[in-house]
Amino acid sequence: MQNVLTIARRELGAHFESPMAYIVTAAFLLINGIFFYMNVYYGQQATIRPVVQTVLTILLLLTPVLSMRLLAEEQRSGTLELLLTAPVRDSEVVIGKYLAGLGFLSVMIGLTLFYAVILLAFGSPDRGALFGGYLAMFLFGMAAMSIGLFASSLSQNQIVAAVIAFAILLILWVADGFSSIFGSPLQSIVSYIALYPHFDDMTKGVIDTKDIVYYLSLVVVPLFLTARSLEARRWRG
Repeated sequence: MQNVLTIARRELGAHFESPMAYIVTAAFLLINGIFFYMNVYYGQQATIRPVVQTVLTILLLLTPVLSMRLLAEEQRSGTLELLLTAPVRDSEVVIGKYLAGLGFLSVMIGLTLFYAVILLAFGSPDRGALFGGYLAMFLFGMAAMSIGLFASSLSQNQIVAAVIAFAILLILWVADGFSSIFGSPLQSIVSYIALYPHFDDMTKGVIDTKDIVYYLSLVVVPLFLTARSLEARRWRG
């Protein structure tokens, strides 16, 4: 556990030492703030659901960028080999890197709680939808970061890693729309693996165990594959 925390602290510190982290966070908050203002002012609705959907769309594009350097940069610079030869397990490297990326992403999402505070102070929003919306954002972020980390383990080129992560997320994002072209039971399987149905219900305040299990599975499986990718690299080395 100590190794995991050490890796996570080092990686998270590297995030916040970069000016780009603050630029990305500011842009993220600005875009979401504009959508929040337009929704409340023009829509006259005390709901955060449109904002949540906007955040999820942005995370679809942003998470591959945030995760692309986690392992790809280590491979490019040659420091990954040093890390793998240290007395640390592959799983500890993976979890430490993941927690760092997730920590930074959680800070960004956490800053949007300001919108919820405004709605609660000046309106009467559906508290269940508020909770479900933020749960959806966090679970989506967890899954997207795990997929991004896996993609980062496949290439030492950060751009390639980002493209792979985005491609996987995009396929999962649009899968529900294409499920109708398949026959049963393949249609049900494709529809289940799609991202949209699982977070759409949450933004309405409907929390289903199957949705939570889905996202947790989408965290565990890529992390497992990332550990196997590092293990294969260790053997090749």
